[in-house]
This record gives sequence, structure tokens and C-alpha cells, in this order.
Amino acid sequence: MSRLLLVEDDESLALGIEFSLKDGGYEVFRTSTVEGGRDLFHNEPFDLILLDVNLPDGNGYELCKYIRESSDVPIIFLTALDDEVNIVQGLEIGGDDYITKPFRVRELLSRIKVAIRRNSKNMSIESFMKSGSIFVDNIKGTVRKNGEVINLTAQEYKLLLIFMNKPNVLMRRDEILSELLEGDDPFFDENTLSVYIKRIRDKIEDIPRQPEYIVNKRGLGYKWNKDVG
Repeated sequence: MSRLLLVEDDESLALGIEFSLKDGGYEVFRTSTVEGGRDLFHNEPFDLILLDVNLPDGNGYELCKYIRESSDVPIIFLTALDDEVNIVQGLEIGGDDYITKPFRVRELLSRIKVAIRRNSKNMSIESFMKSGSIFVDNIKGTVRKNGEVINLTAQEYKLLLIFMNKPNVLMRRDEILSELLEGDDPFFDENTLSVYIKRIRDKIEDIPRQPEYIVNKRGLGYKWNKDVG
């Protein structure tokens, strides 16, 4: 049984979500504050975290950053802030998905299922990969740049491996999405892919605006621009 952490301060909404999740077969831990979320995160293992943005003692962005310091557990934001700036901010700090309120229970359950399945899938790849100053240990699931650990979310890690498994090969955006999602997530679009690529560039490139690893050919797609050994 998958274990979920729900951080939501709207009591009636939280109770409704908790009931639906339990009815869907999940074990649910619920809190209404950033502090409560931190405590539960430290004391319990979770397969996914549902995180409201506006909380009484802070905001979900702060908690997301805190979690990302030590974990790549999937995080889905639940937010009434549906403008692009807030959505992009949530993705850029490490969120894996976002759902704007109000939402349908069926959509929420679908996205949770996809995120957990995506996080648990293992790719058939080499145990170790090196390209330039980037070193990937697929046994431990770690990525290092010049010897320093780079923290990637599960989706960022998978996307990085997609690129590194096809060095110097130009891939169309739809091809990348097909490999990343394997037909799982109808809500994940090309704009979200752009955000993920930007996030990876910010972490691995010396100068993200002048990328050396993940380069794009306008109108054609992206490629990993270095040899991989």
C-alpha cells in the first residue's frame, strides 16, 4: 500500500481528499502546517506528497525546497494559484506536478498513480555513465558534477538518462515526451517539458543560458551534445 502525505489547511477539503485517497487504496497521513509536514517527513517514509501552497505558518514552496534537500519523493502541488508564474515556480523548485483547485477526484487519483509509477520504474541502463564533468551512478541513483552531488527529482533524473543514453542524437520533443512518460500522463505537455529541461540545465551547466550538454535546435528538438562513456 502506497503511503501519502497530505499537507492541506482547508479542513473540509482535506477530509474529502483523505477519504477519496483511502477509498482508492492509499495510506494517508495528514497535516495542515509546514512544521507538521516537516515532522511527518522526518518520521515516516512516503511514496508521494500532496502539498498545498498557502499554509498558516508558511507556504508549500518552502516545504518543497526543504524536502528536496534530502529526497526525490514525488511532490504534487495542490493550489488555487493557477497563473503561469506560480505553476512554473512550483516546478522549478522541485515539484513534479501541480493541480489547480477546484479539481476532480478522478484526475487527482490518476496523477498520483502516474507519479508513483513513474518514480518506481527502473530503466535498463549502464551502471555508470560519464560525460564531461557529469558522472552518473545508476546503482546508487546519484549524479555528480566535478565530484559534487547534484540533487535531481525522479523525473529530472529519468530525463537526464534519456538524453545521456542517446548522445549526439537530435530528438524531437514528442519523442522525448514519449520516452519520459511511456504514454502514462496526458496532463504532461511540452511546456512542462521545457521547465524540466531548464531545471536540469540550471543544475548541470556552467552557464545555463549557454548550455554545453543539453542543446536545442530551434524547431527541431534537443540533443545531448557530448560523448558518453
